[in-house]
Amino acid sequence: MFLQRTALVSLCSLLYCIPLLVSQQTAFCQDSVFESKPVMLQETGAGEGPAWNPKLGLLTSGEGNINLRSRDGQTSVYLSNAGSNGLMFDREERLIVCEPVRRRVTRIDADGKTHVLAETFSGKKFNQPNDLAMDSKDRIYFSDPQYGDRSTMEMLDEDGRPIEGVYCIYPDGRVTRVISHEVDRPNGLVITSDDRFLFVADNNNNTEGGARKLWQFELKEDGSVNLDSRKLIYDWKTTRGPDGMKLDSKGRLYVAAGINLPNPPFETADPPSAGIYVFSPDGELLEVAPIPRDETTNCAFGGDDSRTLFVTAGGTLWSIQTKTPGK
Repeated sequence: MFLQRTALVSLCSLLYCIPLLVSQQTAFCQDSVFESKPVMLQETGAGEGPAWNPKLGLLTSGEGNINLRSRDGQTSVYLSNAGSNGLMFDREERLIVCEPVRRRVTRIDADGKTHVLAETFSGKKFNQPNDLAMDSKDRIYFSDPQYGDRSTMEMLDEDGRPIEGVYCIYPDGRVTRVISHEVDRPNGLVITSDDRFLFVADNNNNTEGGARKLWQFELKEDGSVNLDSRKLIYDWKTTRGPDGMKLDSKGRLYVAAGINLPNPPFETADPPSAGIYVFSPDGELLEVAPIPRDETTNCAFGGDDSRTLFVTAGGTLWSIQTKTPGK
C-alpha cells in the first residue's frame, strides 16, 4: 500500500487549482493533466456508461435507454428500454452492454442483432452486471454487484453468503468467476495495456461502513486473478467511493468518485469531493477535477484525438480536455 498524500495531496490538486468554483479565469496548475475546466454538455440522459465510437459519437446509459450524442452534438435515443449501465465497444466496434435490469451481458452487432454473452453462472442468474473492461486477448471482464433490494439474489456461495463478484468472458464463450469475496461490492473495472493489472472499484455506497476503496490485482497469463496480490490504492472512507474509471496512454488512472452533498446515513461529504480523481501508474493521487453535480458516476475518453474526457454525473454529461489521450 502507498500512503495517501496529506489532505488529498494539496489544495491545488484537490480543488483543481480552484478554477471551477472561484473564477473561470484562474490559471491551471502547471503540471495538471487537464487543459480545460469541466464543461456541461447535457442536463439529462447521461446517467452512466459513456462509450465513444469514432463514427457514431458518444453513447451513454440514461433514463432506461442507451442514448447517443452525435459527433455534431445532436442527441437522440439509440436503443430504447435497454436497461443498461456499463457500455464498451470491442475491437470490431461491436457494442458490449451490461444490462442490470435483465441481469446479463450482451453484444450488439453492427446489424443490430443482439447476442447474449453471459446470463447465468453455475445455473444462477447474475445480480446486476455493472461495468466492463477488456484485455488485449479480447477477454471481457464485468462486475456484478447488487445495489438496493437483495431479495432476488441467486449468487450465493456454499455457505449461503451472497457473492458480488467479477467475471471473465473468454472469446470461446466460457465464463469464469475471477473474484468472489475479495472485494465488498465491485463496480468499475479497468485493465492496464500490458494486461498486468486489473483495477477494481469497491463501492458499497448504500451500507454504513461499506467499502469505498480502489484495489489493484495482478492478472495471470490465463486471464485469472492472483487474489493474493490485492493492493489498496486509495480509500474514500466515509464519503462516496469509486465508480467508473479509465486509463490514459501514459497509464494514469481517471476515477469517478466522491460526493458533494451528504447522503445520510450512508455517505458523508466532508469535504465536498465529487469529481475525477487522477492517479499515477504507481498509485499516487495527482489531482482532482471537481464536478459540481452528484453523483459523478463514470468517464470515457473520446473525440478525434482521444483527449476529451466525457464524464457522467447525476444524469448530466460533462467534458474536460486532457493533455494526454486515453488508452
